[in-house]
Amino acid sequence: MRLPTFPRQTTVDDANTERTPVTPRHDEPTTATLAPVRSDTVAPPPARPQTFPPRTGTSLSGTSPSETERARAVSEPVTVPVTTPAPRARASLVATLGLVLAVAGALLVLSGPLLGYGVGVSAVALVLSLAGIFATRKRHVAGKTGALIGVVLSLAAVVIGVLALAGQLWWLGTDTQTVTELRTWLDTQFETRI
Repeated sequence: MRLPTFPRQTTVDDANTERTPVTPRHDEPTTATLAPVRSDTVAPPPARPQTFPPRTGTSLSGTSPSETERARAVSEPVTVPVTTPAPRARASLVATLGLVLAVAGALLVLSGPLLGYGVGVSAVALVLSLAGIFATRKRHVAGKTGALIGVVLSLAAVVIGVLALAGQLWWLGTDTQTVTELRTWLDTQFETRI
């Protein structure tokens, strides 16, 4: 958009004051390289433009003053409050540790001979996963899904481990070799197919 330019209005004081010379730009030739200018060819200063008294009642466009004030208010810059950026999202360390320990505890419970250790690790994982759920209540902390999975997995591992230690599960106990039985079962299933 091209803005119109208007000549500078001179007052009586400006016409009587001496003008300071303008320094040339570096890429323009100086007056030493140009032909001298005669003083009789210098253009007279521009005439002072007429000023008119302001109109009352209506503006130039025929609108009422209240409409022009509204238009002026709309064109004025609006100040927008500066908000501080939100903290960067991060994963909860407690929720991640709870999930890792829940997986480790479940594997220890299902191993058989390490059943007691698996119940202990799963209990610690349950506490850490619950702390992870509370830690992820903040807006910029992620990991709620991992903490929920850790709670469910560690709770299931604790229940299965306690039932196995009480002798309620015939297929799992400290005297069973679950890993070797699983390996034997897998070998019998795939020995004719491979």
